[in-house]
Amino acid sequence: MQKVVWGMVAIYLAIGLALWSNKAFAAPELVRFADQRFAPGTIVVKNRERSLYLVHRGGTALRYQVAVGKRGKAWTGQTYITGMHVRPAWSPPAEVKRDLPHLPVVIAGGAPNNPMGAAAMTLAGGEYAIHGTNRPGLIGRAVSYGCIRMRNADIADLFARVGVNTRVVAVN
Repeated sequence: MQKVVWGMVAIYLAIGLALWSNKAFAAPELVRFADQRFAPGTIVVKNRERSLYLVHRGGTALRYQVAVGKRGKAWTGQTYITGMHVRPAWSPPAEVKRDLPHLPVVIAGGAPNNPMGAAAMTLAGGEYAIHGTNRPGLIGRAVSYGCIRMRNADIADLFARVGVNTRVVAVN
């Protein structure tokens, strides 16, 4: 039990350090969310709005501003979280490596050029993730190869609220 507690302390310290180094912050906003198709606990990404919602009971949700896939790269559909990682290393997928051949094979977690930021939640069925970013100025835009990017403070907040197997739905 003590090992688990210290493990959680280490996770929160790592996220806290990443947040301290990323000053851009906008707290999630509690908003009305009347769409009955989504059960409480579901993450809903609305690509056109550049928003991610964590659905709550009572017709409300937490809304976070995000960056989404650029034209032709945004995904829609249903999946779930398969993994939760603090300061993950990143290997560019084949499509990214083809477009940006100068990228290394692996970028270490926590490196300033690592696009995953403070934390990442990997999604089933592909190479996508919901993750932090080292470029918070791009939040609110369509810029990725399909991943959902969040400010590091926001991914840390969401990370603490959800877990593996959380349902994720992306719509236009």
